[in-house]
Amino acid sequence: MIGDLHCHSTFSDGFNTTSQIVDFACRKKLTHISLTDHDTMDGVTQIINEAQEKNLCVIPGVECSSMDYRRGRSVHMLCYAPHKANALKKFLNVTLKRRREAKLTMADKLAKLYPITRSDVLKASENSKSIYEVHLIAPLAAMGYTSTICGSLLKELIGKKGSCYVPIVYPDVYETVDIIRSTGGLAVIAHPGQFDSLELAEELAKKGVLSGIECYHPRNNKEVTQKALAICEHYNLIATGGTDFHGMYSATPYPIGSFTTHNEQLKRLLDLIKFTL
Repeated sequence: MIGDLHCHSTFSDGFNTTSQIVDFACRKKLTHISLTDHDTMDGVTQIINEAQEKNLCVIPGVECSSMDYRRGRSVHMLCYAPHKANALKKFLNVTLKRRREAKLTMADKLAKLYPITRSDVLKASENSKSIYEVHLIAPLAAMGYTSTICGSLLKELIGKKGSCYVPIVYPDVYETVDIIRSTGGLAVIAHPGQFDSLELAEELAKKGVLSGIECYHPRNNKEVTQKALAICEHYNLIATGGTDFHGMYSATPYPIGSFTTHNEQLKRLLDLIKFTL
């Protein structure tokens, strides 16, 4: 068994449809995938149905945007296989609403610099459950102002230090973990190398509320991966892997299946999922 447990679709900020993701996964001969769109599980039922026809197993998932307020850092929590999805959806909808409001304000700021409108942004995000950075830049790319969606223009305009940036208030990571656990999901800390999350990971592990760490990810360097694996071994956590697939909507794109969760760790995850059901 081998699975890519971190993929994004058009339901959030990915370029590809769920059907395309299933096709790509089958071409790479994966046995399992997880659709982990940002703060929404609305694409999960669709991708499960599409995958069944091709004997591909889909683990329901979602990537929950959060803040580690104690350290002043963003942090993303992967939630796998919650069986009280409605309760989780209610929690995530708050973030989706806040994100939409912030991005529309950013669109208004961009409109003062470029000949775009809110309608352009809404059109770019029409298949998504909210508005994401890529949907703000896509209209500019279509007009020829940039050749890349996730390049320097995105950073310059809507990155955290960008001229049009509007912050979003995210839930505290401890609140996110509590919700994940209360809905029967497994809490896995995503890409610790991106947000320097290993200290938090060990803190959560000590409290017994963390199921795993995403040890294999494009933004984890060798040192982060080794440290993450050591924490997993010490606290008996699952060492997961995922490509964080976004298709063309990525600054450094990797094909699906580039970073994976292998047989033993995948089996442990599946066994835990069965136990919580």
